[in-house]
Formats: sequence, C-alpha cells, structure tokens
Amino acid sequence: MSKDIRMVPLGEVLTKAEEWITLEPEKWYREVTVRLWGKGVVQRREVSGAEIAARRRLVVRSQQFILSRIDARNGALGLVPDSLDGAVVSNDFPVFTPNHSRILPAFLDWLSKTRRFVDLCKAASEGTTNRVRLVEDRFLATQIPLPPLPEQRQIVARIEELASKIEEARALRSQAVEARTAIIGLTVSRIDAELRASHKTACLAELVSKDEGAIRSGPFGSSLLHSEFVEEGVPAVGIEDVQENRFVLSRRWHVTPEKAAELARFRIRPGDVLITVMGTLGRTCVVPHQIPHMISTKHIWTLTLNHDLAFGPWVSYWLNYSTHVRRKLLGETTGTAIAGLNGKKIRAVSLPLIPLPEQRRIVAYLDDMVAKMDALKRLQTETAAELDAMLPSVLDRAFSGEL
Repeated sequence: MSKDIRMVPLGEVLTKAEEWITLEPEKWYREVTVRLWGKGVVQRREVSGAEIAARRRLVVRSQQFILSRIDARNGALGLVPDSLDGAVVSNDFPVFTPNHSRILPAFLDWLSKTRRFVDLCKAASEGTTNRVRLVEDRFLATQIPLPPLPEQRQIVARIEELASKIEEARALRSQAVEARTAIIGLTVSRIDAELRASHKTACLAELVSKDEGAIRSGPFGSSLLHSEFVEEGVPAVGIEDVQENRFVLSRRWHVTPEKAAELARFRIRPGDVLITVMGTLGRTCVVPHQIPHMISTKHIWTLTLNHDLAFGPWVSYWLNYSTHVRRKLLGETTGTAIAGLNGKKIRAVSLPLIPLPEQRRIVAYLDDMVAKMDALKRLQTETAAELDAMLPSVLDRAFSGEL
C-alpha cells in the first residue's frame, strides 16, 4: 500500500444496519451464524417464526459486514454472501453497511481476516470471563488503513489470485489422499481377478480354524449389558477399534476380569481377523501380536483362521479392497433398523486358494505400496500445514504493502 496511506475510523466507512422485522409465526426464516477465524458467514438453520423465541429479528443483506458480538475477538466476522440476502440474525450479531464510495466490501472482507484486525476486535471488547463482548462504539472508533479505491482493487485482485492458487494446491492434496485407497483397491482387484482365473477358490468357512466358534460375533442381549461396562479392566473391542487394515485399541469400553472370564468364548486373540458389521460395514483388520486380554462386542465378527491355509493380512487386504469380495459382502446388507452383515454372508465370501508363501509375497508387495503412499501422505500433511499458514501470511504482506 501507499506510504502516505490514511488511517480512518471504521465509523467513517461502516453504517449500522437497522432493518428490523416482526416475525410471523407461520412464515419460514433463514438464520445466520458466523464461523470463527474468518471461516465465513453461513446459514445456521431454517425455521418458522413460531420456533424463534424473539418477536423481532434483524434482516441482513448481501455484502453487508457482520460480526459476532461475543466472538469477534475470535475472528467471527465477515461479509454476508449473496445466498443469504434477506436472512435474519439476533441482536448478538451487529450488521454494518459499507460505504462503497470509500471502501470495497471485498477489501474489508480480506482485511477482517488479518491477525491485526482480529486484535483490534479484541481491544474493542470488554467484560469478565465468559461475558466478554464487543463494544460497538469502540469498534467503530478503531482506525484502519484505507488506500484509494483503485489501490484497494489492486490489493484484492492480488490476494484473490494467490488465494486461488492456495485452494488449487489444497484440492490437489485432497485428491492425492483419496487416490491412495483407490490405487490399493485397483491393485488388489486386479490381482484377485488374475488369481481367480487361474486358481480354485475357497469360502471363508473353509479357511478358518476347525475349532468351535472360529467365526463368531457377540456377546448379545443380556450376555453383556451396557451397565456392565467399567472404566478399567479387560478391553471390549468395538467398531472404532477396527480401522481399514489397522487395529487401534481405543480402550473406550471395558469389562471386569470376572465378566471377561464368563465371556471367554468371545476372546480376541493375536492373528484373528475382525470385521465390522454395523456402522462402517465390512471394515477389516488383523489383531496384532502385542495385545492385552480382550473380548469382542456385538458389532464385530471375529475370524480365527487356519494358519496353514490363510495369512491374516492377506485375508484383510482382500476383504477391504477386492471389488469382487466387497460386492459379495455388501451387495445386499441385512438388518432391521440398521443395515448389517450376518454370519452366513461372511462365511460364504470366497478367496483365491493360493499357497501361503504366495499370500505372504502379495502382502509384502502391498505393504510396500502402502508404506510409500503413507510416506507421501505424511509429506502432504506437512504441506497442508504450510498451506494453512500461507493465506494469513499473504494477507499480512498485502496489508503491509509488501505484495
């Protein structure tokens, strides 16, 4: 910005909006809220006038500047988008109309996202803990740098150009993360199709241990009541513990050792394959060797394999990613109120019948692929943090005259 830039109070470029209406019980209204840290002005809900406690509400118009009286100090401010023209807010959200002959709404919007502007809102707020509120007179007396309109347009154009590039980079990162699962799925499905063309298949019922209960779920009903869970004890494995090809013991649920002994037939052992049958259907993992004594819950099916026939990680890859297997497993879900998977469907799923050394070789190949993708994902996570930091940096430079 120009070195001889003028500092002007916000009250010179903002006029308090006072378009109040009386709500009609039978009419519907869109209510607005403002997200923290410059994340935008959005619709909170759409309700009838009868559902709104107050009889009067303030109408907001497109391109007006709105802020939260309570959370302006936390960056809850911004421009009303065109889509929310005519929506309503409570008195907790002061609304101001910019003077377009003095300030561009877009210039004000970007300026309001800077750390300096949020600090000004903090300075204009007062009150005790949990009751700090913006004081409007103090806010309107706050001074901001105001270049001429042509220079404002140049600054806005430069910021939007850079912001667009940042968003493009963020979108590419998101696409790369999504591609990870797709690539693994395509690879497993291709190998599966090739193996089925040259080998016999065997259903899961043929690949599990000959011991009774090799395929099991539960406990159900009165066998394990919700009231019997305790804060510490033997972990009870649930849906959140079974991630895609990854076992993560959250220790959210526990039972007493005595209850675990009573439910010994539901014990989970190292090498078992776990399948979720509620919530995220068919998500599968292998139980690692370093685990405590654990039992299953009713939303998990547990498979104890015949380790002379099937390698746990190989079974897990196929249940998670093979298109053929996923269609057989999830093509028709069962259940009443919530869709689920039953034992018949799980037992009937077929896998190519290949020797254990071949299963291990395929798993090693897939593990190497996943490791490389995870390394890329870590780099992308670091890049995401850098991208998140770029826009505030761009704004600081723009309003310091460095762009």
